[in-house]
Amino acid sequence: MEQRAWYRRRSTIVACALSLVAGAVVGGIYLTGSDPDPQPPLSASAPTTAPDTPATAPDAPVARICGNRAVLDGPAEPPSGAVTVSTSQNLNDVTEAHPAGTTFWLARGVHKLGTGEFSQVIPKAGNTYVGAPGAVLDGRRLNRYAFTGDAPGVTVKNLTVQNFGPPRSGSDEGVVNHDSASAWVVESNTIWKNAGAGVMLGSRNVVRNNCLMQNGQYGFNAYHPDNVDEITVEHNEITANNTDDWEKLRPGCGCSGGGKFWMVDGAVVRNNWVHHNKAAGMWADTNNLGFAIVGNYISDNDAEGIVYETSYNALIRGNAFVRNGWKKGPTNAGFPTSAIYISESGSDPRVAGKYNKTFEISDNVFTDNWSGVILWENADRFSGSSANTSTDASTLVNPSVVTGKTCNEQNIKSEKDPFVDDCRWKTQNVQVHDNVFSLDPEKIGTTCASKKGCGYNGLFSNWGTFPDWAEPYHRQAIQDSITFKQDNRFYGNTYSGPWHFVVHSQGTTANWATWQGAPYGQDRDSVVKVATPGER
Repeated sequence: MEQRAWYRRRSTIVACALSLVAGAVVGGIYLTGSDPDPQPPLSASAPTTAPDTPATAPDAPVARICGNRAVLDGPAEPPSGAVTVSTSQNLNDVTEAHPAGTTFWLARGVHKLGTGEFSQVIPKAGNTYVGAPGAVLDGRRLNRYAFTGDAPGVTVKNLTVQNFGPPRSGSDEGVVNHDSASAWVVESNTIWKNAGAGVMLGSRNVVRNNCLMQNGQYGFNAYHPDNVDEITVEHNEITANNTDDWEKLRPGCGCSGGGKFWMVDGAVVRNNWVHHNKAAGMWADTNNLGFAIVGNYISDNDAEGIVYETSYNALIRGNAFVRNGWKKGPTNAGFPTSAIYISESGSDPRVAGKYNKTFEISDNVFTDNWSGVILWENADRFSGSSANTSTDASTLVNPSVVTGKTCNEQNIKSEKDPFVDDCRWKTQNVQVHDNVFSLDPEKIGTTCASKKGCGYNGLFSNWGTFPDWAEPYHRQAIQDSITFKQDNRFYGNTYSGPWHFVVHSQGTTANWATWQGAPYGQDRDSVVKVATPGER
C-alpha cells in the first residue's frame, strides 16, 4: 500500500505543425451510476471560508463540475489583447512566436499538436491559455504531454484536455504542468482520458473548478524533486481516475487514486467532490505537512477516502465520507479499509508550521463506509529499515542528525539518543472527536460483517519483528506506544449501527465495553444512538 520512490523524466521537446479539422464540443460528461444524492444549487466560485473555521460537513456533493457548462465554458469572443489560435494552427508554434505574458484564446473545435511523442506546448512565463466554448486540446494518444516546462505563473482555463499519452503509460507523470512549475492556475477545465495524472502541481499552484475524470493514474499529482509548497485544490470534481489500474500493474505500489501528494508543505484541499475513483480518493504520502482538508464530499471510492501516510500536522474537518471502501474492504479482511486511514502520521511540535500540536479529525460525517477511522503505526517501518517503502526518505524531526544513513543498525540496536525516538514516523497527538459515524450493513450487503473488517474504528500496531536488529521496536513496544503513550484519543463522537474496534494489536477486536473501559479509555463520553445488534 505504501508509495515507493518516484521516477520522473523530463520531456524531450519536439514541435511540428499539423493542419486540423475542427471538432465538436465535449460536454454532458457524467458517469453511469454516479452519486444518487440530490443535486444542490451550484455556485461557479468556491466558498472562501478560511480552512481553520469550524465547518459543517456537506450533506450532498459540493462541486458538480463535470458537464456543467456554466462553470466550464470560456468566453465566446477573444479577451481584449488576446491572440486567437485557430484549429489549423499548432498552439506551441503560436506560443513561440509571442512574448512572455501573452494571452491565447483557443477557438471552438479540436486543436491538435504535432504527431510526435513529445509534441507539446511549452509556455513562457505569465502566459494564459483560455478556451472558447467547445475548445478541445486533443493528444490523440500520440502526444505524451499537453503543457510542459518550467515557466512560472501560467494560467490554463476553460479547455478540454484529452487523450494524451498511450494507455498504461506516464506513471507518476502528468499532462497539464508536466514539470510541476510554480504559480500555475488551472481553472474550469475538463481534463480527462489521459495517461498518468491529469494535472501536476508545483509550488503555489491553484487547481479550481475543474473536472478531473477518467485519467489513467490520478486526477492530480502534487510532486516536484525540490518539494512543493503552498497549494490549493478547491471546488473540483475528481472522479473515476485510475482507469489503468496501477495497483494491479505494480502490486503494492501505492500509486493510484483521485489525487496524490508527495512532500508537500502546506495545502488547502477544500470543497471538492471526490468520488468513484478506482482506488483511494486522495493520498498524502511521505513528509507532507500543514494540510487543511475541509468541506469535501468524498464518496464511493473503491478504497479509502483519505490516506495520510508518514506525514505530519493536518486538520481534517467538516467533510462527508459516504460509501468508501466497498470494493477493497471485502478483499482486505485482515485490515479494515477505512474512510480515513492515518498511517505513521500525526502532529509533532518539532516540525514547524500549522497544526503541529494536534492532528484533528473533527466534525466529519461518516455514512455507510466499509470502516471509519483507522490510526495505525507499522512497528517495522522507520527510516533506515528495509520495510520503509518510501525509499531513502527520513523523518522531518531533527533532520540535521537523523537521516536514512544514521538510522542504522549500530545506532538503533544500541538505543542511542536521539535515533530510537526520531527515526520513526509516529501516529501521535491525533484527536478524533465530534464526528458522526453511521453504518447500516443492509445498505452495503451481505459482505459487511465484522469478521470481514466492516464497521470498525481502530488504534493499533503490529507485533514488531523486523529487521532483526531493531530490538527497541520489537514485540509489543510500538503497540504500547501508539495505544497508551502518544496521546491518541477518540472522544465526543456519535455512533449509530454495529460498530466494533481494533485496539492495541492488529487482529484484536474489541466491543464497546473493552474499547471504552480500562486500560484503553476511548470514546468514554461518546454517544451510541443504536445498540449493536447480533453479529452477522
